[in-house]
Amino acid sequence: MVSRLVVKMTLLMLMFQLAKAAAPVAKFGCPDRCGAISIPYPFGTRKECYMDERFAIECNETANPPRAFISRIKMEVLNISVKTATATVKSPVISFNCIGRVDGAPLNLTGTPFVFSSKRNLFVAVGCDTRAFMTGTEPDLVVWESTWGNLESQNCSLARIPSLLQVFNPRLVSTNSNQVGEGCKLAFLVNPTWFESNISDPFAVQYRDYVPMDLGWMMNLNDNDISTHCEESYNQSSKSECVCEDGFEANPYLELGCTDVDECKTPEKNTCRGMLKCVNTRGGYKCIINKIYIIIIVIGLVGVLFLLIGARWIYNCIRLKNKFFKRNGGLLLQQQLSSSDGSVQKTKIFSSNELEKATDYFNESRILGHGGQGTVYKGMLADGTIVAVKKSKIVDEDKLEEFINEVVILSQISHRNVVRLLGCCLETDVPLLVYEFIPNGTLFQYLHEQNEDFTLSWELRLRIASEAAGAISYLHSTASIPIYHRDIKSTNILLDEKYRAKVSDFGTSRSVSIDQTHLTTKVQGTFGYLDPEYFRTSQLTEKSDVYSFGVVLVELLSGRKPIFLTHSLETMSLAEHFIELMEDGRLFDIIDAQVKGDCTEEEAVVIANLAKRCLNLNGRNRPTMREVAMELEGILLSRNGINIQQIGEVDNSSRSISCSSFEIGIDQPLDCKPSTSSETW
Repeated sequence: MVSRLVVKMTLLMLMFQLAKAAAPVAKFGCPDRCGAISIPYPFGTRKECYMDERFAIECNETANPPRAFISRIKMEVLNISVKTATATVKSPVISFNCIGRVDGAPLNLTGTPFVFSSKRNLFVAVGCDTRAFMTGTEPDLVVWESTWGNLESQNCSLARIPSLLQVFNPRLVSTNSNQVGEGCKLAFLVNPTWFESNISDPFAVQYRDYVPMDLGWMMNLNDNDISTHCEESYNQSSKSECVCEDGFEANPYLELGCTDVDECKTPEKNTCRGMLKCVNTRGGYKCIINKIYIIIIVIGLVGVLFLLIGARWIYNCIRLKNKFFKRNGGLLLQQQLSSSDGSVQKTKIFSSNELEKATDYFNESRILGHGGQGTVYKGMLADGTIVAVKKSKIVDEDKLEEFINEVVILSQISHRNVVRLLGCCLETDVPLLVYEFIPNGTLFQYLHEQNEDFTLSWELRLRIASEAAGAISYLHSTASIPIYHRDIKSTNILLDEKYRAKVSDFGTSRSVSIDQTHLTTKVQGTFGYLDPEYFRTSQLTEKSDVYSFGVVLVELLSGRKPIFLTHSLETMSLAEHFIELMEDGRLFDIIDAQVKGDCTEEEAVVIANLAKRCLNLNGRNRPTMREVAMELEGILLSRNGINIQQIGEVDNSSRSISCSSFEIGIDQPLDCKPSTSSETW
């Protein structure tokens, strides 16, 4: 007898230690989950795991994710909580006279331990001029109008239900004798928190298969076979004996029962703050004065210490700025500025205070956009100049010389279609680059984002293409040191107040590579614009810029994104799709509907073939950006009376589209006579 008592005490102590690590919810050795749903005792999925057959759970593990059902009432479980003694189930929406729905039958839990939770459910009736009844209650429950939160509506009525209700048999009648037909009416029990958070239009519930509803349960907890309602009571001072009291948790149905909650381990569970220290007690906690905080406060009141801390803080700020300035290459930049012949004096070194004030301390409301190089903020300098401030990514300290050289060289670029770098700030954690501000956003926004106030005409698209090509040609062949952009895309072509193109974002916040003849940024490119030769050679050249610009030309011609979804929801490259249409003689299929009425056939053919040459898989066969810029400029001139045929003599062998193959949706092809500049589709 004594030995059995010792064994039992040992087991209890072991169970207590295990409970401290993780309180069990199911019986030992029993599954405690069905998929993502917790299955606490008295429920269980096997005979030895539940209290009796009434709490048996059927777990359908063949479903994805697995689904749990209360076997006795055949209702699917969404959640089971022994803390509140409720089971959340999928409750059907009972409909009356609703198109597409079968009129529902009442819910009956008679003969089971389950009841409709009176605390956690609302009786909701939806319908115009409707009075709702719940039969089976004493007396019948009548619902007239809504009194619940923001769902007050003449078409939605709500009421609490009586406790220990096991039959839900609603009846809805019209209160308007002049109403033609009763219309669709709905009745259901639903968790009020879910209902108010998820339903803005009560009539929309008719399109749902179910709403979440909470069930309580009853069981015999003593030898007198008296059934006890286990749902958590309204009155928090009179909890049911089968849920844990405040300050305790775990599963009250298991042998270990409820265990004390240590509120001091979780700040949200106690109110001890500041000088008050939390001490856990059985079923609660108490706050006591922490003497350490008193000592800290006394010391903090010493004025001398405050002055020393303030002085130290100022010193550290100055030292930190100097550290960042040196780390980001500030000394090297100063050396280049002092040793130059005056040509690089356009590069201004801004202070961090100056740019913080300009951007309202980099307020999120000032953000213009994010990119691979960093975040761009709108700012206003002390003299009123509007600028764009880019907070760059951290520069590799081993590449400081390349970074500073790139800043100096790009600040010397003087072209009306290139965004000008005004200067930089190097005394912050990451470099700050200051550019001229371009007010009208990106070409990508006007092509691919709906804008009812302004659309890009065909002539404006040609002008933007010509200006961007001229800027890139300037970078390649006219700048003091040739610069390869290596990330040409419509998001890097900005539009100023007169919708003139401004090529931007040269990757100056990244490390650079300098040789004897060229400066090229180490931007890896953007998918959809990236030169296919890069995948073979791992190198991006000036012809890579040509390829990327070819994609931009196709965007201007088609209005489509560089990577788009087909009708079958497959991802497709715009460049590949364009080449396929060109080879099939179906150029018209890709022309943007917004410009068909303004673009002549010959112009479309010339632009399409120019884009096709730019997209040649062999970089050697692509034109130079200078040739591209000249041809686009020629097209613009042709709209002012110069014969368009004079423009296409750069490479006539590549013009694969004939006039007869240019289909426009009629039975006969167009006549192949040259058209005037006013001839449109």
